Amino acid sequence: MIPPGAALGLLGGGQLGRMFTAAARRMGYDVIVVDPDPWSPAGGFATRHLRAAYTDEAALAELGRSAAAVTTEFENVPAQSLAFLRQFCPVRPGPEAVAVTQDRVAEKRFVRKRGMVTAAFHPIYDASDAEPALAAVGTPALLKTSRLGYDGKGQAAVESVAALRDAFARFGGQPCILERRLALDLEVSVVLARNAEGHLVTYPVAENRHVGGILDLSLVPARIPESLARQAQEAAAAIARALDYVGTMAVEFFVVGDQLLVNEMAPRPHNSGHYTLDACVTAQFEQQVRAVAGLPLGDASLLSPVAMVNLLGDLWQGGEPHWERALANPRVKLHLYGKREPRPGRKMGHLNVLAATPDEALAQALAARERLTSS
Repeated sequence: MIPPGAALGLLGGGQLGRMFTAAARRMGYDVIVVDPDPWSPAGGFATRHLRAAYTDEAALAELGRSAAAVTTEFENVPAQSLAFLRQFCPVRPGPEAVAVTQDRVAEKRFVRKRGMVTAAFHPIYDASDAEPALAAVGTPALLKTSRLGYDGKGQAAVESVAALRDAFARFGGQPCILERRLALDLEVSVVLARNAEGHLVTYPVAENRHVGGILDLSLVPARIPESLARQAQEAAAAIARALDYVGTMAVEFFVVGDQLLVNEMAPRPHNSGHYTLDACVTAQFEQQVRAVAGLPLGDASLLSPVAMVNLLGDLWQGGEPHWERALANPRVKLHLYGKREPRPGRKMGHLNVLAATPDEALAQALAARERLTSS
């Protein structure tokens, strides 16, 4: 157990890191952030901000010697950097778990090997793979870069071999995965936390809506049968155990009829888990602190139905949003991430709204966001 007063290390300085840092500082820990951005949202909250690349071994060595344990706030930190850090202190989650989630092909194969269902897929490493891949997967299909890519980036819809080859060329010929595009009923996700002793807690299932590949809102509890919700929680827990995962993570699922398909894993707190900041006994970021520090995990129970809506930089294009109008509803909780430039499509913050029912929470959250820009 790492007691309060010690330093925890964090690779990545974005909004997830900012909320982790806030939780850690509240619990009495120092936080050392490594991030190359001098204006990183987490850097301003941290005890120390090492402005360096994630592959800078001098900075990593300084972090490893100064921190009692290290974690990460996003999956694209090089797994080699996590492996390098492990010679100095515990790294949670470990590089092996993160490496699986960094590659969509490896991820899909990992969950299928454990008996779980995914959309049909085929790896593409060369233009010559296009024809057999499309024959195996069928249409409509999505081509995605195997690594990197998030919030809809690095994706293209394809329905012919020619379109597939064109998209592969646009992505620079890097390794990709072709996935069958499904007619979804819903997208849902499960956030969970697991500590080094193997104790695991799962949060309630979130129902998610995406717009343009970016998460727009999450509604909790998800409006799905209880049996399907239990299946999603059990599948997420099985994945975490198979990865020997330590920390907070999320698993995204597709719902098609009565079938649940694994979509992606995120080895970190997740946008769809931001509702936990106001609606659960223990927020996902405090769970990450507890898991990394070797503390007992907190209660993940839901206190109230809740809706979370993202605030993108588009809302600032007509000037500063009208915060007082949204907050006129006393159930609205505002979370901003400290980002300096509100670009379109950039996540700048979110609103949480607690209400008696999920539908009521959703209606109030959407109304509050609409009032931010209403004349």
